[in-house]
Amino acid sequence: MESSILKSLELDPNYTVKTLRETVLVSEQCDPKDKESRKEFKTAMKKLEKEGKIRISEEGEVSMAKEKRQAEPELKEKKAKKEKKEKKEKKEKKAKKEKSDQDQDLEDPAPEASPGAEDADNASSVKLSSPVPAADKNKPCKGNRDGVTRLFLGNLPFKVDEETLKSHLPGTLTHVKWITDKETGRFYGSAFVEMLNSVDAASAVGVAGSELMGRALKINFAPAREGDVWPPVKSSTTGGQAGSNSRKTMSEKPENCTKLFIGNLSYDIDDDGIYKFFENVDAEVKAVRWLHHKDSGDFKGVGYVEFWNTEACDKAATLNGKNLLGRPIRIDWTD
Repeated sequence: MESSILKSLELDPNYTVKTLRETVLVSEQCDPKDKESRKEFKTAMKKLEKEGKIRISEEGEVSMAKEKRQAEPELKEKKAKKEKKEKKEKKEKKAKKEKSDQDQDLEDPAPEASPGAEDADNASSVKLSSPVPAADKNKPCKGNRDGVTRLFLGNLPFKVDEETLKSHLPGTLTHVKWITDKETGRFYGSAFVEMLNSVDAASAVGVAGSELMGRALKINFAPAREGDVWPPVKSSTTGGQAGSNSRKTMSEKPENCTKLFIGNLSYDIDDDGIYKFFENVDAEVKAVRWLHHKDSGDFKGVGYVEFWNTEACDKAATLNGKNLLGRPIRIDWTD
């Protein structure tokens, strides 16, 4: 009868003493009302309870105490394994994301000019107080075993400037190249910088994740690719603000030129706005053509302006770098 009791509890643990007794006696082909059978059931129950195989509550509910005690450590072990697995998966996921972000950052995160003159034009420099021996500049050091001095900076504030960046980074910053759109001149929130030496570069990478003007910086080593002109040979120091159009030099003017390229425009600009802008220098506009993205049709922030004669075109070109709707306009000659 003891085995019948245990078997019944295995099939259904929600028994009271009364319902369990009826179930067991019926399974033993005994009359549930027979006194001897009920006495035998009671004896079997006491024995099982004494042996710690079952538990009877004050409300008369019966459960398999031994099985419960065996299950508890198993459940704990199972839960611990699950938590360990989840923790491992979370750690692997985080590491994978960080690697993905780093790989993406080190690939050109924005349309970047080809090595050469365009790189130089978009760069600004800081004059060094004293030269650094070439042998020491790229010397391997702790945290920078390859002796890299060129860094990539991402997630920069759009109002960052050279001085703010210099004051935030440990070590000495010697060159900054803000990464901007080649057509619109808009700042992408990233830059390449050159540090004085490998030790300063390692120190700068050490503050990756620190906040600058409310944004957590991304900083990685970014060795110059073969063929890159780095650090920039030609540079200017006219303000040094990210995305500002400090470049005043225009390309060589074509003969009898009557058309200008205009960039870094506000997205609120319209025909009337550009007409009035050039009227300030008595340059009458003949026609305006705005450029839009082929896929989305969105305005690129650039366009072409044609004038009635080359004299008017000359006057309009003098406005290169002037503010138009809060943005320094970029102007260049074009055929």
